[in-house]
Amino acid sequence: MSSDIGEVRPADAARFYKKPGYSPYAGRQLPSRPLWGDEHVHTSWSADAGMSGATLTPEDALRFARGEEVVATSGQPVRLSRPLDWVAITDHSDGMGTISELKTGNPELMADSTLRRWRDMMNSGPDGAAKAMFELIAAQSNKKLPPPLTDPKFATSIWSRSTAIMEKFNDPGRFTAFIAFEWTSNAGGGNNLHRNVIYRDGKDLADKVLPVTTFASENPEDLWKWMADWEKTTGGRLLAIPHNGNLSNGRMFELQTFLGGPMTREWAELRQPWEPLFEAIQMKGQSESHPSLSTTDEFAVGYELWDRGNLNLVPKKPGMIEHEYLRQALKDGLKAEQDLGANPFKYGMAAGTDTHNGLTAAEEDNFYGKFVASEPRDDRWNEDAMKFGDRVVKGWEMTAAGYTGVWALENTRASIWDAMKRRETYATSGPRMVVRFFGGYDFVPFDARSRNPAIMGYTKGVPMGADLPKAPPGKSPTFLLAAAKDPLGGNLDRIQVIKGWLDRNGQLQERIFDVVWGDADRRKPDAAGRVPPVGNTVDLATASWSNSIGDPELIVVWTDPQFDPSLRAFYYARVLEIPTPRWTAYDAAYFRVKIDPKVPVITQERAFTSPIWYTP
Repeated sequence: MSSDIGEVRPADAARFYKKPGYSPYAGRQLPSRPLWGDEHVHTSWSADAGMSGATLTPEDALRFARGEEVVATSGQPVRLSRPLDWVAITDHSDGMGTISELKTGNPELMADSTLRRWRDMMNSGPDGAAKAMFELIAAQSNKKLPPPLTDPKFATSIWSRSTAIMEKFNDPGRFTAFIAFEWTSNAGGGNNLHRNVIYRDGKDLADKVLPVTTFASENPEDLWKWMADWEKTTGGRLLAIPHNGNLSNGRMFELQTFLGGPMTREWAELRQPWEPLFEAIQMKGQSESHPSLSTTDEFAVGYELWDRGNLNLVPKKPGMIEHEYLRQALKDGLKAEQDLGANPFKYGMAAGTDTHNGLTAAEEDNFYGKFVASEPRDDRWNEDAMKFGDRVVKGWEMTAAGYTGVWALENTRASIWDAMKRRETYATSGPRMVVRFFGGYDFVPFDARSRNPAIMGYTKGVPMGADLPKAPPGKSPTFLLAAAKDPLGGNLDRIQVIKGWLDRNGQLQERIFDVVWGDADRRKPDAAGRVPPVGNTVDLATASWSNSIGDPELIVVWTDPQFDPSLRAFYYARVLEIPTPRWTAYDAAYFRVKIDPKVPVITQERAFTSPIWYTP
């Protein structure tokens, strides 16, 4: 073909395209970015949320999670800095939707004197509503709910409406709305054994069987059996995420069955398949580690601890804390596996808000609290967030957390659920930092120079949540770790590897390794290997900070220097940001109030990856 610019040849793909082609991204089948979500959200359809005054519905919560602006119950406009990729609305299955009937004065409910009194309290104002809510929680915990609230006839219509809403908002490829509910066991009067049950499937299967409630049983073993029966009946898939072990008064990871029997291999094998993830952090504090259990962990000291009692603030007794925190449970799981042949505590990491106002707002500068009473106002730091008699948790103790990052191939229910099931997830206290963690035997320092560590990670090793193969003779595990800061957050202080193992004497051990850190040119480890603090640029007067310290990204290949191929072990990564303002600092600056000096106003946001396990 001729033209005024000379000879023009038709495009001939054969001249420039040969498989696999120039593009390094074409045909790639590996997760390319974390999908961010909240696996723990309550709306006004949850009995305690609705009774406390929440008005946002599941539709409102879904619109907010996908990035739309909504009006909070307190009348304030609110929006996320960035949309989430997915969310699970986990309204309590116990009495789901009945509070809306109570508010409208349903005659059947008004015939009960307690319910009539609660409705009057709800209508008397915020203080009365809060008192009614705590009475409801206590009644549910002690199996004294008024009979109309446990009547299953309300459940069928409410559940069908709930699943229809999730189908309406589920938008494969763009936004995933999981069908879900919370099973709310408060055994023994407030011992928190709650689980969020997440469906892989849609309304057609979810509607076949109503969600199980604790009216039938508070025993988690009965929940696992219900899940097995549900899958057998419907052909669908379920998983459960236990949460808030720190309020279980020693029952979340107790080394016995719910009824007090000994652990057996059958019991361990009944538990582990249904619960691949554990909620490491949420508004009621973190359950990853406790300073009394991890005595050498400087970053566990004072970090978002709720450790005084259970959900009803029944005080803890000696020995309870040991069975509430995941790091200890991961170690106990190694011992159980050796003794029983199965590991009941093989958990990956998840995080959620546990919001009860429909707002998945976990950012420190955009924190809307747990209940309506803790939505932004000048004195919320000093409110009674929980109060039972003279036992109180103050408002400032609430934690602005958290979100779950999922390494899924695509933004669909099936893909995200499958990633949760294989534990390829990590928990953060709110920031959306990108974290990679791979284990193998052949990583070399050059691999840390890659701009896309996932390629080397999946090629040479296994990702977070997986198991290392048996060690080749003479080799120790190598790990490829990478983290990039949240674009809106603080720089990174350091990445640590937390190792737990069962030694030759049958004793459980742990050690924390600083493997890479920011400002490495000026921060040299001391003789004991401790890395100096990164510093602090927080300006409390303006609730601001400077990213003049730390690094925006960190990457390293690390080899376990103490590996023994004959010993069981696990490894997971913890990523720490530089110090930044806590939500209490933002409140003080915005409302121009003076906060009690004992209240923490600075935090170090963090992420915890799912572990990688080694079994001889």
